[in-house]
Amino acid sequence: MGLFCLLWVPLSYFLRRLLAVGSRGGGIWALIFGSAVVIAQFFVGPLVEPGCFGFDRWLSGFVDIVSVPVLAPLILYLLFVEMNLLSPKTDYAGFVLLWLIPLSAFRATAWLSPASLVMLVVVPLLWVSLAVGIPALFAYARKRGSWYGMAPALLCMAVLPFSAATSWWAFFIHETLLGFLLLAISAAPALASTALSIARLVAARDRATPASAIEAMEEAETEDAEPEDEFPQEEFPRDEESFEDTP
Repeated sequence: MGLFCLLWVPLSYFLRRLLAVGSRGGGIWALIFGSAVVIAQFFVGPLVEPGCFGFDRWLSGFVDIVSVPVLAPLILYLLFVEMNLLSPKTDYAGFVLLWLIPLSAFRATAWLSPASLVMLVVVPLLWVSLAVGIPALFAYARKRGSWYGMAPALLCMAVLPFSAATSWWAFFIHETLLGFLLLAISAAPALASTALSIARLVAARDRATPASAIEAMEEAETEDAEPEDEFPQEEFPRDEESFEDTP
C-alpha cells in the first residue's frame, strides 16, 4: 500500500505526458513549491485538529488530507499566470500532479504506521481524480458559449472537492458503500477526460497511418518503374594485342 501511495501520482503524471495533453511548462515551480509545502507541513503539523468522527474529522480531511492539497496549486497557478510566469496554455493537471509528487512520497512514509488502506490507497486516488477532473471540467466550461452550457460544468467543478472529502470521511467511518459511490462520482470527470485523450490519440494515429501507407506504395512503384536488364550482356576483356594495324 505504501508503494501504491508513492507511485500512483508519478505514474499518473507520466500517463498524462504520454497522452501529450497540454504544455509542459511550470514543472520546476511545481516541484519546488510542492516540496516547500511538504517541509512546512512537517514542522507545522495539521491546520485543523482532527476530531473523532463528526464534522471536525471531515473538515480535517478536506483541509489537510484530500481537497486543499489539490486546490492550493490552482491558486498558485492562477497567480503565476497573472504574473506572466506561466503560459495560460500550461497544463494545470500536470502542474498539480507534479506538485503532489513530494507530498505523496512524504505521506507514503508518514502513513505507514499504522498502515491504512484508506490513507494509502483511497487518498491518492482522490488526489489524481481532483487534479485531472477539475481542469477537465473547467476546459469544458470554457468551450461552452452560453451560461446554460457552462453552469453544469462549473457546478460539478465546485462540488467535486466536497464529494472527494466526503468519500474519504465515509470510508473512515466505515460507510463503505457511500465511500465507493462518492469515489466513483469524484473520479468520473478524470476518467472521462483520460478516455477522450486516448481516443484522440488513437484517432490521430489512424489518420497518420494511411498517409504512411500511400508513401510506402509510391516508393514501391518507383522502384518497380526503374528499368532492369533481363539479359545482362557479358563484358569481354579487350585484348589489344589481337588487333593488328592493316596498311
